[in-house]
Amino acid sequence: MTPLRILPVIAMVGLGACMLGAEKVPSGAEDFADYCSACHGTSGKGDGGIATTLAQRPADLTQLSALNNGKFPTTEVMAKIWGYTGGKSGAAVMPNFGPLLDSELVPYDGGDGIMTPTPLRLVQIAEHLKTLQAK
Repeated sequence: MTPLRILPVIAMVGLGACMLGAEKVPSGAEDFADYCSACHGTSGKGDGGIATTLAQRPADLTQLSALNNGKFPTTEVMAKIWGYTGGKSGAAVMPNFGPLLDSELVPYDGGDGIMTPTPLRLVQIAEHLKTLQAK
C-alpha cells in the first residue's frame, strides 16, 4: 500500500479510537423506557407492568399539562424526577432518579425565563414527557 493510500486508514483508526472513549448519552425516550415505563407504562398513563403492585398508583403523566391549566409544569416535573420533592417527610413512592441521570450540564429554561445549568438527561426526559401530553 502506498503512503497516500494508508493515510485514510490511519485517520479512520484514530477516529474510531476517539469514538470508543465517547459515551453515548441515551435519549429522553430511552431513559423513560429504562427508568419510568415499568411504573408509568410506555405511554405514560400510569399503567406499567408493576403499577398494580405498588402502594400508590403511578401518576398519569399524559395529564400533567391538563392538570396545570394547559401548561406543562417543567420545573416541578424535573424536581420530582431528580428527587427534590419527596412528599410528606420525604416519604415519596417514586424513587430519586438524580444519581442515575447525572450528566453534562446544559443551559435550560424550565419555563421561568431563566437559563439554568441542568443535567442533559433530565432535560431530555422532561422534553420527552411533553410529547406524551394528551391533546
